[in-house]
Amino acid sequence: MEIRENIMVPLGYGKFVRSDKIVSLEPIEDERGPGRRTIVYVEDVKSPLIASRTENSILANMVEIPKEELEAAAALELLKDIRDDMLQIGPMLRKSIKKEADFDINKIEKRINEILKHEIEFDGIQ
Repeated sequence: MEIRENIMVPLGYGKFVRSDKIVSLEPIEDERGPGRRTIVYVEDVKSPLIASRTENSILANMVEIPKEELEAAAALELLKDIRDDMLQIGPMLRKSIKKEADFDINKIEKRINEILKHEIEFDGIQ
């Protein structure tokens, strides 16, 4: 993955940084919301910048990665987030949801784990 030089990368809300000056991108996990998606560390800037765009969208502007690859990475991150949230649903609520909505959380959680297991195996091959 090569960083395109001298490209201005939008961070949102009128903030721009040169692509070759971005040192690190860190997704915001806590207190994430509108205007708070990614922490951007920039060369020669003491404090990191807060971007309103996701790390994947910023990265897409910085480098030349096929759109499909970025979308797949974003989809896998979404699956991880969904799985983590599903783990918080207790057995009684799971039974109630299955009965009321015919939505089997256990089945979907199992399928997500299968997909993520293949991702880990694929990463180990490369």
